[in-house]
Amino acid sequence: MLTLNHINKTFNPGTVNERAALKDISLHLEPGDFVTIIGSNGAGKSTLFNMISGNFQTDSGSIILDDIDLTFMKEHKRAKYIGRLFQDPLKGTAPSMTIEENLALAYMRTAGRKFGFGISKQEKELFREKLAKLDLGLEDRMKTKVGLLSGGQRQAVTLMMSTLVTPKVLLLDEHTAALDPGTADKVLAITQEVVKKDHITTMMITHNIQSALDLGNRTIMMDDGRIILDIKGKEREGMTVQDLLERFKKESHKVLDNDRILLTK
Repeated sequence: MLTLNHINKTFNPGTVNERAALKDISLHLEPGDFVTIIGSNGAGKSTLFNMISGNFQTDSGSIILDDIDLTFMKEHKRAKYIGRLFQDPLKGTAPSMTIEENLALAYMRTAGRKFGFGISKQEKELFREKLAKLDLGLEDRMKTKVGLLSGGQRQAVTLMMSTLVTPKVLLLDEHTAALDPGTADKVLAITQEVVKKDHITTMMITHNIQSALDLGNRTIMMDDGRIILDIKGKEREGMTVQDLLERFKKESHKVLDNDRILLTK
């Protein structure tokens, strides 16, 4: 499915600001894997997502998706295969455009349709059907500008945009972190339903250790640009937050001291 081979990325090489963001990252995901990723700020989580989605290229190593070599593929071309949600609810959408227009742009990009031919009746019906499944009443607000929606509604629309045409990989970059707890739970439930229904291979960054253990089938922990823990199967079953913190201490030889993570256990 998705294979990362010895990925390295250093920012500002040869300067006083040089920083090795990813260090020899190798990872293989099977079809349908739902991987949760945790780690303190600066561990390399978002850099890893930026590398997979094509925001910038790796210094060395390769990224293979099925039989497709993504290593040097431009970001807009990878969008055909990779969906992504960000922490900021407005990222990934055009706030001044309507829900319908945003969905149409996403559909054209991922389905390979040409721009400029308008939105067909069939496409409008598809958008309405997909929105209705969110149970947020957005199917009756398709002419509303996305910038006028609440944060949770925007994230739900972005999720629909990312999965209108089922992606090979879905990247969730703390996509509920900016929402209030109730809305976050709603968006997360919708996410789980969509991922399960379409059997989408998913990677989700979270600062909530308990969620990292409860969701999906595999948990990865990053530190200082490396993957230091990759837990799945029987090893992951029944693991507690304290168990994971102890494993982190054993592997990294230090105590996890990131308040944002520790306060969301």
